[in-house]
Amino acid sequence: VQLVESGGGLVQPGGSLRLSCAASGFTFSSSTMNWYRQAPGKEREWVAIITSDGGITNYANSVKGRFTISRDNAKNTVYLQMNNLKAEDTAVYYCYWRRILGQGTQVTVSS
Repeated sequence: VQLVESGGGLVQPGGSLRLSCAASGFTFSSSTMNWYRQAPGKEREWVAIITSDGGITNYANSVKGRFTISRDNAKNTVYLQMNNLKAEDTAVYYCYWRRILGQGTQVTVSS
């Protein structure tokens, strides 16, 4: 199993980023997927979830209305569109499946 995140970077407050997670080694199209994040000195925090067909999504209150999770089962990829980013969104963002995390991608929101 491999989860490879990409798309992180440095962005100004109010900006946007789109994270991607390319999955392999399991039946992605049948799998619920999650995004988590971990800020420096803080515990890992759940961010968003999407069911296998993309029909149901849910978000942490801290990102609701600003972030959107989606997926492309033909590409074995799950996405996290992040808009109106805030300094408190700074963290390493991880793709998650059945207790397996990717290596993470750093998102830094700063002016």
